Parts: sequence; structure tokens; C-alpha cells
Amino acid sequence: MRETSARRARLAAFSRWFPAEQDLRGHDPVLGWLHAVAHGADLLGSFGTHAAVRPTDMISLATERLLTRNDYVFAQQEDDRLAQAMALVLTRPEVDEHQALAWLDTVENDFEGLPSGPLPAYAANCLRTLRTLYLVADLGVRRSRDAAPVVLPHRDALKRRLAEVMAPVFQHA
Repeated sequence: MRETSARRARLAAFSRWFPAEQDLRGHDPVLGWLHAVAHGADLLGSFGTHAAVRPTDMISLATERLLTRNDYVFAQQEDDRLAQAMALVLTRPEVDEHQALAWLDTVENDFEGLPSGPLPAYAANCLRTLRTLYLVADLGVRRSRDAAPVVLPHRDALKRRLAEVMAPVFQHA
């Protein structure tokens, strides 16, 4: 019982911290790796593949992180790590097609409000993450470095929806 309680407490703390963290520097010469988004993504992937955690909660949390306003453009593969984590969560067998795609409505609605001109940093980060997720959906996601890629159950529908959501943001789409 204590382990479940401790896990819930860690998940609750993570769920508060991950979308709210504003110090997104990848590396500080004095402090070392801070890498909040990348390390948070790794934890999101771990939580999101655990049977006791609802996968839709982790996808919602990832979406919230993607749409959090900030001025830092990902420079240390944060987008890759977040897309990888999201893909891992989307491999859960209980995630149906609707759940695998529904979070993209939130992203699409946010993109509708983007100003013309240069993209805000958060939107650029989101697009980069979505492009990587498209690639991972196409090629499969690895649960570890040496593992064979796992095909996402709703890969074709996800790729179609990702392309729809990203198309209006691309100037020459």
C-alpha cells in the first residue's frame, strides 16, 4: 500500500512540475544539465507505460507541456525526447484511436490563434515535437536503445491527423 501511495505522490508532484517549469535551459556551464523538458519527458514515458498510470493522463500532461508559453527554443533534442515519450504512451493497448488522436484537437485549436509572422518559441517547439512524433509513428518507437521498434497501434490515423494539424502552420504546405 505504501508503494502505491508513494507512486501516486510522485506522479502528482511530477504532474504539477512538468508543465509549469519555466527554466528550460538545456545545459548550464556551472550547474550542468538542467534539461527539464528532456528529463521530464523521460519520466513521462516511464509513468506512461506503467500499468497503474492512465495513459490519457500522460498524453494530456505532454500536451500541456507542449503548449506552455515560454521563450526558449529547444536546442538539445528536447523535442525528440518528448515525442519518444508520447509515442511510448501511445503504444499502450488500452489507448483507442479516439484517445490517440483527441489531444491533437487542443493543439490545433491553439495553433488557430497564432499570430502571422515569426512563430512564438513554444509553437516552434510544439511543431518540432509533432514532426518528430510523425517520424516515430512512421518508423516505430524503441523501448530501449537495443530494442526493436514497436509499431504504434494507430500509426496511420495518427500520421494523418498530425499532418492535418501541422499543415496550416507551414507557410508552403
